Amino acid sequence: MKRKNNTIYVNKIMFIVLVVSFFSIAIKLAFVSLAPKTDGINLTEFVANRNTEKEILHAKRGSIYSNDGEILARSVNSYTVIAYLSSTRTKDIENPKHVVDKEMTAEKLSVALAMDKEYILGLLNKNLYQVELGPNGRGIIETKKKEIEALDLPGIDFIETSKRFYPMSNFASYIVGYAQSNDEGIINGKMGIEAYYDKELQGKDGYTIYQKDAYGYTIPNTDPITVESVAGQDIYLTIDSKIQLFVENGIREISENNKMDWLTFNVIDAKTGAIVATSSNPSFDPNVLEIKNYLNPLTAYQYEPGSTMKIFSFLAAMENGIYKGNDLYKSGTIKVDDAIIKDFNGVGWGDITYDSGFSYSSNVAATMLALELGREKLYNFYDDLGFGKKTGITLLGETPGKVDFTYRTEIATASFGQGITTTPIQTLQALTILTNGGVEIQPYIVEKIVNSETKEVTYQHELTELGKKASKENINKMLELMYDVVYSGKTDAKFYQTDSVTLIGKTGTAQITGPDGKYMRGKYDYIRSFAGIFPYENPRYIIYVSVKQYEGNYKEFANMVTKVVEEIAKYKNLNELAEEINENKLITLNNYISTDVLLTEEHLKKLNLNIIKLGNGKFIINQYPKESQSILSGNKVFLLTNDPNYLLPDITGWSSSEVNTLCNLVNLNCKKTGNGKVVSFNIPVNTPINEIPTLEISLSKE
Repeated sequence: MKRKNNTIYVNKIMFIVLVVSFFSIAIKLAFVSLAPKTDGINLTEFVANRNTEKEILHAKRGSIYSNDGEILARSVNSYTVIAYLSSTRTKDIENPKHVVDKEMTAEKLSVALAMDKEYILGLLNKNLYQVELGPNGRGIIETKKKEIEALDLPGIDFIETSKRFYPMSNFASYIVGYAQSNDEGIINGKMGIEAYYDKELQGKDGYTIYQKDAYGYTIPNTDPITVESVAGQDIYLTIDSKIQLFVENGIREISENNKMDWLTFNVIDAKTGAIVATSSNPSFDPNVLEIKNYLNPLTAYQYEPGSTMKIFSFLAAMENGIYKGNDLYKSGTIKVDDAIIKDFNGVGWGDITYDSGFSYSSNVAATMLALELGREKLYNFYDDLGFGKKTGITLLGETPGKVDFTYRTEIATASFGQGITTTPIQTLQALTILTNGGVEIQPYIVEKIVNSETKEVTYQHELTELGKKASKENINKMLELMYDVVYSGKTDAKFYQTDSVTLIGKTGTAQITGPDGKYMRGKYDYIRSFAGIFPYENPRYIIYVSVKQYEGNYKEFANMVTKVVEEIAKYKNLNELAEEINENKLITLNNYISTDVLLTEEHLKKLNLNIIKLGNGKFIINQYPKESQSILSGNKVFLLTNDPNYLLPDITGWSSSEVNTLCNLVNLNCKKTGNGKVVSFNIPVNTPINEIPTLEISLSKE
């Protein structure tokens, strides 16, 4: 009986233990299911993180192209070198998965990555699971990765990323800009087109969500959820890679041999405003990013433009009906309130016409016109052209410049580009009125945007007209004045004469303001510039070149510009003659002044040159083209003899530039209508030139 009672007692105890355990487990389960946290852990988040993985699918960044399809920026695979340091990765000592021999590994990698061995060894000796071998181990390309893999170093691996690559290095670098990867591997634009169109280039990331077990493997029979990434769009610029190359080469050559603070060279399509080339010195390589200046010279350099501004102050006078080109004025100096305005040579050229004043770049002529015009009309004309405000071009960091003048002395200096500041892009925009009959065109840099996957054009630029700013008659007059600037030989602008295409323009020289707010007085403390248009007969391109504190020979600088113009003309078949330029057909002229006419004619005929002889004198007193200039076989050579009885030749079929040469040589007043070649004129052939009041000429492209 006693044994039976003991058994019953034990069974009761076991029953009670089981009941208590059951209720304890039930209470714990209820608590776990209802409580937000257990032992400080959010179980919902723990389970979700443990079983659900989200993998980001990075979008491929779009590329940037030139207008003719050259790749200027694209994304490429890159790699970060990492070293696994923890021995827990190795399960088989015969096949190690971590760095075993740190000394040997550091030595070999120091050569491959061009890094200090001791620095790498310091990274390898850290008490970490893994380390990145930066800085030279970041962003390496495929060939370097293969080189390191060939070393067969245990524990060395790679993380694949993407980086931006610029195949043409510093080619239009301030326009293209650059982009960099952040800590999350996302590439962001930092400058230029890369920054302005960052959203379009970047695209949209996708992702994949899938279930995994505690060991990190995908759970079978579970469907992943995937949202595909959307690739970035491709940007096509207006840059013509060949013209850009001409400009880049010109800048490089002049910069290698001459000292300067900076230099800019810009070319735009005269009819559309498309920027076909723009470069500068200094520049930078977006792959290296040794950037001395983060400002884009095209849009952010603002400085006093100097006498190129006379193009627009003289036009303002014309538009307001006060310009009379044949009227005389006294050049040299003029007193304006307490200031003395001087021409660049200090003494002037006596009593000359306003037309000649433009050719000589006379500050006195510009001042007299501006004061007669008045502050309001001059300011309004500048403002209407866009000076003093942004053009709206799609590049970051554009500055507005400053056009603000009130007093008479300020009005005077503003007329010849002092006391105001402008940017290259503003000048280029204003110059478009000269090539579009007075209508201003907005410059632009992006031709189109294209879906990189479907190739659908999502944006196409359309011509943007900013309104008519001057009459066609006044525009034609200004073009003639700019022709005379270059071809009259009155100033250094004569260095911009070209051989195969007629380049016209206006030079500018402006003083530089120092840190104290006063003009600097050093020998080279100037910004020199040239605004040009070519061909004169049918403008296709506008150029604007400026250089600060240039210490070289100015003729050499101008020759760099004309060489680029010649290269563009040849590339685009803009030469006035149909024949192709080659070395055998280029003829360099001698000095024929004071030589015998008959002997000179015989010499020039042997060179197959077209001689235009004026007068029946025995000796030559003037010639055009001048000594040392090169011209094509078959081109015209003008010879003025010592017989003043010049007769009008038959000018039918002559180009506008040839007519201008004749008129300048014999001081004949010419009035032209139209563009192209001479089809008719109002005076009979062989009329004495000194009896002709005005030669009226009709030109046609036919």
